[in-house]
Amino acid sequence: MKLAKNIYSEDGRVLLGVGVELTGVLIRKLHEHGIPFIYVFDKRTEDVVVPDIISDETRMRAMQLIRNSFRTLMEQSGRRKAVGSLDKEMRGVLSMIVDDLSSHKDAMLMLMNLSINDHYLYQHSLNVCVYATMLGMAVGYNRNELMALGLGALLHDIGKTLIPPSILSKKGKLTTEEYEVVKQHAEIGFRMLKDEANIPLLSAHCALQHHERLDGSGYPRGIKGDEIHDFAQWIGLVDSYDAMTSHRPYRPAMLPHQAMEILFTGAGTLFDMEKIRAFRDKVAIYPLGITVRLHTGEIGVVVDINTSSPHRPVVRVLQDAEGREIDEPYEIDLSKHLSVMITGVNDTEIQV
Repeated sequence: MKLAKNIYSEDGRVLLGVGVELTGVLIRKLHEHGIPFIYVFDKRTEDVVVPDIISDETRMRAMQLIRNSFRTLMEQSGRRKAVGSLDKEMRGVLSMIVDDLSSHKDAMLMLMNLSINDHYLYQHSLNVCVYATMLGMAVGYNRNELMALGLGALLHDIGKTLIPPSILSKKGKLTTEEYEVVKQHAEIGFRMLKDEANIPLLSAHCALQHHERLDGSGYPRGIKGDEIHDFAQWIGLVDSYDAMTSHRPYRPAMLPHQAMEILFTGAGTLFDMEKIRAFRDKVAIYPLGITVRLHTGEIGVVVDINTSSPHRPVVRVLQDAEGREIDEPYEIDLSKHLSVMITGVNDTEIQV
């Protein structure tokens, strides 16, 4: 097999490039670094193009900035000075992100984590920023609002730089005491950002409120409904989704459709239903190129997305129910064949 999409290092550089032949050693290392799947070349699906929502240059600059800035905050004592030096660079990177997303306004988000993540916080911060900014565009925010939302998303977890790494990277379940320490990151982040002249106060409130929930069950203040700013509600929603779809030391990554189902179970209590629907309409639950199993037992690859019904993609069937390769693959549009169901993704059975 040969790679069809780049694998990135934690600072956004290409670690394994398109065309690299995959050996057993490389595959094992990718597993060890928490990458649950990859894109590979296949003549039967060579016409499927998986778009990059943000460019390699933007990704690299953003990841380098996040990595260097957050490491500085974790290592040095003069933390207020460090935060103050971030805003100009971050605004520059955020402008690049907004410009990239503006050229893909109608695209479905497919931010699958094809990165070696030695530090989850860096990639997560960028992902949440991209998700939130794209959604802000979809609901009509102007550029100033997008910058405030994007900065809030990029820095929403900055308070975690002052949480002991031993707790953040713990493989087992956190104790009650450890969880209380982690919860402090929302207020810590707010204090770090609120007095910075060039960082909007709304961005600081995103750090403070992104774990608040509509029914008052969130933290740190347990506020409800409209007391939670819209920006923080958007960030809280995408923060939860990206956390669920990312590999963590204590659990493997969920697949997109599984995370979306969990979000919908919290509709009206944890998250705003209209926001979840807007997110669902912009996120490819079954991304292009992903392998799926149909209820008939056949195996295929998603080759097109129906923007009006993202959960009912077009699938190119490659194997029959007995696992034999089909001589002439054919496509089935699930939005037109409602009796056909997807029952598995990447060899993982969907629980129903």
